[in-house]
Amino acid sequence: MNLRELVAALNDFASPSLAESWDNVGLLVEPSPPHTVNTLFLTNDLTEEVMEEAVQKKADLILSYHPPIFTPLKRVTWKTWKERLIIRALENRIGIYSPHTAYDAIPHGVNNWLTKGLGTCTSVPLHPSTAPTSPAEATHRVEFFADAEHLDAVLSQIKDIPEVSCLTTLPARVEGEEQTRVSLSCSQKALLEVVALLSQNSLLYHKTEILLLQKPLLPHTGMGRLCTLSEPVSLADIIERIKGHLQLPHVRVAVGAGRTLESPVKKAALCAGSGSRVLKGTEADLYLTGEMSHHDVLDAVANGISVILCEHSNTERGFLSELRDALAIHLQNKVNITVSEKDRDPLQVA
Repeated sequence: MNLRELVAALNDFASPSLAESWDNVGLLVEPSPPHTVNTLFLTNDLTEEVMEEAVQKKADLILSYHPPIFTPLKRVTWKTWKERLIIRALENRIGIYSPHTAYDAIPHGVNNWLTKGLGTCTSVPLHPSTAPTSPAEATHRVEFFADAEHLDAVLSQIKDIPEVSCLTTLPARVEGEEQTRVSLSCSQKALLEVVALLSQNSLLYHKTEILLLQKPLLPHTGMGRLCTLSEPVSLADIIERIKGHLQLPHVRVAVGAGRTLESPVKKAALCAGSGSRVLKGTEADLYLTGEMSHHDVLDAVANGISVILCEHSNTERGFLSELRDALAIHLQNKVNITVSEKDRDPLQVA
């Protein structure tokens, strides 16, 4: 596939607009066009060892779940390992694409895969995603009533304000008087100008209503998951299920105040990677994530919530095999897709 065609297909699989605002997703490194992709190489972390593997396997595009370029680079030299990654990618004509938190949000993404470690359950996003909009689209609706004396003049002025749309008028009767109901949609910037205009006439201003246009929620899409198990299971059994799903010999466990390893778990809140911010304040029997701050673990335990920590990338990496199969279908088997064998969590239990 042509690189740009493939990137469009990847963006269709998981829209970059679903990623967190602080994230850096999409195509990060692009070899000079035209660039054909025969082999797509999947990894959770793009380290120098993984880059060497990608070169040996003749990858044309690396899909790295974590973006190797996160903080801005001021130069590209041989001095630091991330700069060397960019150099090696370009020298070997390998593109780099990162989805990161876009894959956290989608219904068929990383968090959905992580829920499978709990057993049979239903789940909903902890922080639902809203439908994306462009900055020029309307954020507010303004409605007011005007009499015949002021109608033409105010409509003429409103029409001169940029980013005002859906301007409609309907006859109305207000307090026994014939008036016109005016409705319009506008952006946040235009709202200030519309309100300033209407405030010049107290009769118009006091009959004005401003409504915030809420973006619709996307079903089954968003950060984190709150899972309800079909049957309560002891914390000890959940620990074994998680270890089996993630293929880990050990996990870290903090037992909630007043709970034991035999206490039942019915509701579990989870977030792949670093879950402190996403999980904080959620009522559940268990928090499952890769890592949390020490004080957030203490808060959870004090509130009777047990915590299972598996290390950051251990809660993500296993998804790559499922992703390989899903992308093969999505891309209609037009490219060869391989998963890194060198990619691993940097932390080991010694």
